[in-house]
Amino acid sequence: MTVTVDVTAQLIAQRIASTIDPVFAMIDGWRDAVERAIATEPEPRAATLDPIIAALVAPELERPGSLITGAGFVATPGFLLDAPWHLAWWLSGANTFRAAPDAGLRRLDAVNDPDSEQFRDYTTLEWWRVPERTGTRHLTGPYVDYLCTDDYTVTITTPVMAAGELAGMVGTDLYVARLERVLLPVIRESGHPCSLVNASGRIVTSTDPHRATGALLRLDGLVDALTPLRNAVTETDAAVLPSGATIVPCGDTSLALVLEG
Repeated sequence: MTVTVDVTAQLIAQRIASTIDPVFAMIDGWRDAVERAIATEPEPRAATLDPIIAALVAPELERPGSLITGAGFVATPGFLLDAPWHLAWWLSGANTFRAAPDAGLRRLDAVNDPDSEQFRDYTTLEWWRVPERTGTRHLTGPYVDYLCTDDYTVTITTPVMAAGELAGMVGTDLYVARLERVLLPVIRESGHPCSLVNASGRIVTSTDPHRATGALLRLDGLVDALTPLRNAVTETDAAVLPSGATIVPCGDTSLALVLEG
């Protein structure tokens, strides 16, 4: 069924996509660079790969006004000869998680020993599991990221391949509060009560103060309408819910506008 969508809503969805798309393009570029670096190493090691990752992500993490607060590479367990479990992840000065006194760029102090009580198997987390399954980029969140930010976060990850096998993920973290400052003024232009949700129906930001960030938006039919986004279908049509709310996908970001009333 073809759904007629207000032109303003379409433009807002396009503007949201245009905010996220440069982050996607940046991550895709990192992936390509990491895959090229790995291809030159018959026995990939963290000792040689980590400086490459740092050089890739540092410029954007240090750029004034950047949306991202953390970025790097997470290796498939056992892929790197000298680091069975490995996160090469850097945090910007704007990242308040265990901030350094000088508020400068710093590396995440991750626990990589499976025998430690503080160890966390990152392959069980959504930002790993979904792109591992789909083979494509994935946006996780909003969720409280106790590993890297300790605050509501959106994480974008994409698979890195080596000889047809998964070598790991490259990705980035964005504070939801920072995204809200950029996106909320845009969605307010819709003239409707409006929420921006992820592919699971979890609220990123909303014009309704009763719609809390990170909460699930519970509308009849919403989960089914968002199924194509969860399945990484890039060409997704608008839809109307039984309540009359309209769902407008925001490009291939896996985000959608929900306009009520």
